[in-house]
Order: sequence, then structure tokens, then C-alpha cells
Amino acid sequence: MEKSRKWCFWRKPKIKATPPMPIILLLLLCIFETGISSTADQFKVDGKVLELDESNFDLAISSLDYILVDFYAPWCRHCKLLSPQLDEAAPVLAGLKEPIVIAKVNADKFTRLASKHDVDAYPTLKLFMHGVSMEYYGPRKADSLVQNLKKFVSTDVSILISDSAISDFVEEAGTFFPIFIGFDLNETVLSNLAVKYKKRAWFSVAKDFSDEAKVLYDMEKVPALVAIHPNYKQQSIFYGPFEGFLLPTRSKAPVSSALHAQIVAFCYFSFFNHAGEFLEDFIKQNFLPPVVPLNHETLKLLKDEKRKIVLTITADENEDQTQNLIKLLKAAASTNRDLVFGYFGLKQWEDFADKFEANEKTKLPKIIVWDGDEDYFSVIGIESLDNEDQGSQISQFLEGYRQGRTEKKTVKAPLFMGFFNSVVGIVAFFIIFIVVAMMILMVVLLIIISKDNEPVRVGSREEVDRADNSEAESSQHGPGKKED
Repeated sequence: MEKSRKWCFWRKPKIKATPPMPIILLLLLCIFETGISSTADQFKVDGKVLELDESNFDLAISSLDYILVDFYAPWCRHCKLLSPQLDEAAPVLAGLKEPIVIAKVNADKFTRLASKHDVDAYPTLKLFMHGVSMEYYGPRKADSLVQNLKKFVSTDVSILISDSAISDFVEEAGTFFPIFIGFDLNETVLSNLAVKYKKRAWFSVAKDFSDEAKVLYDMEKVPALVAIHPNYKQQSIFYGPFEGFLLPTRSKAPVSSALHAQIVAFCYFSFFNHAGEFLEDFIKQNFLPPVVPLNHETLKLLKDEKRKIVLTITADENEDQTQNLIKLLKAAASTNRDLVFGYFGLKQWEDFADKFEANEKTKLPKIIVWDGDEDYFSVIGIESLDNEDQGSQISQFLEGYRQGRTEKKTVKAPLFMGFFNSVVGIVAFFIIFIVVAMMILMVVLLIIISKDNEPVRVGSREEVDRADNSEAESSQHGPGKKED
């Protein structure tokens, strides 16, 4: 019996008190919240530019959804110019609904961090979106930087339900990008294209609007897609095809469900394959305004443009006559979307006009078709526009171009003055180089002469031999050619 009691006592384990599961979860939650609060305290979204280094960089890009990082060097002049622009943009970006934080890294000091992110030039801007980086090549002035970065955090297609919502959307979008508003359209019509071209334009759909909005945007009917260029105060309208696509209904004739499904699928494919192409073409063609005022900035926008440019050169782009001509060019652009229409004034850009043989003696306005590179075409018989009935002349010009009644010409080489300036610069460089070389040679000769204690006798054979020897030594041991 005693043995049995011992056995029973040995079988009873001691039970340790364990905290209940809810308490454990509560402790873990407290630790997690403490970590979050400490991270939030470390990276406050208060509109200031963060200073990052190797100790906190990874934590910053993992805890902040959107962060633009400037990899800079303290000695870099371009970095110094960029810094105040980032300081100005930081509070605006931090105030967005989806805030973007600006940070900077001294890449000259933290070289391993810079090398890890493939930084090989200063300044380099990288945008980290949910931890994934992409290099930023957009504009770097504060206002343009803000407008560009807002595209990355905006919705693909904004839904507008009133006139005030439309005006607010246009105002907040700014003037840097074109704006597309689909009046009385389903957002699915624009969704794929909005994702595809999100970095180049704003997209929205107006669900509810008044007749005043139709008048404001000069719409003849709806549905319509309006392309607005606030920077140039120009717009274009696309009326479809959006409608007219009706799914085939059941006919009274016996048709199997499988056949009906095939017909529906074919109709969908046909509609989206053709109507979608027209819609995408309209969007791509309207990344630029219908009539582009040419300058150094807009020429950059035309760099990747495959369409040829109908270029009109006027005397002065600010004259009233030029403004009337622009209206006629807009009308022509609306029916010739396979071409880009542009203009500039001789007074505003004389050097560029000279490339197309236009100067003060040329009869202006001069109209040509430029391929954007080395060649341009003039239509035989219509090289310039008269002051009367310019609309008809523009139509005749376009008709002559399409019929091939053209003369091909080549853009002139760099202007003489530009070439002259470059030549002067080269000549000045060589003059300075020769002067410096002569000074160095004189110093070397003086050193050689000073080391020679015996006075030099002019005309003696000994002097000639010594001079020949010194020249030979100088040619053998002197500095060799060196490339910069």
C-alpha cells in the first residue's frame, strides 16, 4: 500500500501556472504598437526633408509608403541648386492625401549605401513606392516636381459627381499635364488606358453635371471625352465611338446558347479592338495641345513624337494676326490628327527660324512640314500665307502635301555665329595652351642656365654642343602627352 502511494505520488506532475492566451496576445500587441509609435516618431511626415544614412535608410523606405530620396554630394553644384527646390516642395507633398516624403542621403559619405542603389552621378533622385524603387527623371523645379509626383499617388480614374467636383479636379491637377474628362462615360472605358498612361496625363469621369458644364467645355453632345491643356488654354473633344454597341439579343429563330455566347464574344472583341484603337489614338495625340507653341521646352516634348509637324513661322507670335492664325490652325488640327501643328515667331526665336531659311526678308507667315529631324518639305506654290483667307490656304497646303506636290529640303547646319563662337573658344584655348607651354619652357631653360657655372660664349662650338645636348635631354625626359 505504501508502495502504491509512492507510485501515485510520482505520477502526479507539478502544474506550472501559465498566463492565459489573451494576455500573451495583449503583450505582443503592446510591443508591436510601441515599435510602430517609435517608427512614427522617428519619421514624422511634417513637411521637412529627412536626413538618412546607413543606420535608418532601410527602416525609412519600409515604413513610409512614398518617399523620394535625393542622393547628393556636398561639393556638387547641381545638388546645391536642387536642395532649395526640394525644401520648397516637401511641405506640399507631405500635405497630400497620400503623402510623399522627401529625404536625402550624403552619397559621397555613405558610399556603400549609394553603391547598393546604383548611384553613380549626383544628384540622383529615386522614388520608393512601398519599398520598390524607380529612378526619377522628371522636372526638378518645386512646382513642376509636385505636379509630377502627384501623378504617382493619384487614383487611375477619378469619379466626379458635380460641377464643383469637376472644377476642383481641374484646379488640383495643375497645368503641367493634360487632363482627360469623360462626360457621361463609364470608368471602365478609360481604366486600362489610364493605367497605361498614368504618368503622362490626368484621367477622370464626370457622372453628374449640368448644362452649364456642357457649355463651358463646348460639347455638342455626350458622351464625350474632353482633352484639356491648361498651360496652353486649348482643348479637344472626342465623341466616340462610345455608343452604338448593343449586345445581340435573342432572336425568335432558334439559336443555341453556345452560338449566342460566341456572337457576344465576337462583338466585344470587334468593339474594343477598333473603338479602343480610336480612343487610344486620341489620347496619345492629345498629350500635346492641338497647336504647339514651339520653344526649347516644347521641343523636348516633341523628341519622341513620330508624327510630322506642320510648322508655321510668323513675324511675332504675340501679334493679333498670329492669334487669329492659331485659331485656323486649331481647326485644321482637329481634322488632321495624324499631324502635329506648331508655330513660333521670328522675333522670339530668330536662330531657329534661320534653320528653315526664314529671316526678315522672308514673306511670313511661312508654312512647312518638318520631320522633327534633318528634313522638311515645302508645298510647291504655297510656301507662305497671305493675310486674306488663310483658312483656305492652309487647306490647300495640306492637300498639296498629301498629294506629294512637295520639295524636300534639309535643315541648315548650325548657325554661323554659333560656329564662330565655338571656333573662337577653340582658338582661345590653344592660345592659352601655347602661352603656358612657352612660360614652362622658359622656366626650364632658366633653370638649366642657372646650373651652368661657366659663362656662355655666343657663337662657340662648346655652347652649340651644350645646347644640343640639353635639347636632346629635354626631349627624352620631358613630360609626355597627356589626355584630360
